[in-house]
Amino acid sequence: MKFRDLLPLSLILFLLASCAPQKATPAPNLQFQIDQAVAATLIAMPIPTQVPPPTPHPTPTAVSLTGLFCEYQFCIGHPSNVAFYDHLATLDVGAPSAYGNGFIYAYQIPSLVISLIWLQAPGTTDPNFLLDTILDDQSDVTSGSLEVKLIRDMNVIYTAITTSIPEVPFGSAGAWVCGDRVFAWKSYTQQADIAVALFNEAISRFSCGQ
Repeated sequence: MKFRDLLPLSLILFLLASCAPQKATPAPNLQFQIDQAVAATLIAMPIPTQVPPPTPHPTPTAVSLTGLFCEYQFCIGHPSNVAFYDHLATLDVGAPSAYGNGFIYAYQIPSLVISLIWLQAPGTTDPNFLLDTILDDQSDVTSGSLEVKLIRDMNVIYTAITTSIPEVPFGSAGAWVCGDRVFAWKSYTQQADIAVALFNEAISRFSCGQ
């Protein structure tokens, strides 16, 4: 083939090469915008929902807390419509009841008064001295002789009483030893049978940290 014949062919090949698509190189600022768009897309993609941890459910108490006073490392029953108050704290906020000694009371005017005192007395087996303490010489009169009851592992002494208070002429009182403490309990009521029931309710639910 002569040169003059190759010239048109070379011209055609040159033109085709110049018309072929070229790989574009993005400008630096355009590349930055592309990178930002990709990053934003990745951030916006939803992630799998985490499985929530199991919810702890409270376990039921072994005993009903209704009508149960628990403080100072002991528990005692009482009517559910009254609550105990710290008598020592009302006398002196700086010297409230504590483990070693205390005085709490509950009342419902004008039909009910309950009081409970305790004293730490290691080695004591006879609670009679604290029963004498809780009974008021001016207003309380014991009815009959003391009863001694074995309630669980406690020797409990109990007596019915009458009072000189017209609104609450009847009552009952008891005392017992639990661990290194002596407890004494007393009630004033309008009816004698209620006083007995109150004591039974109190002592049946009594427990102490020993």
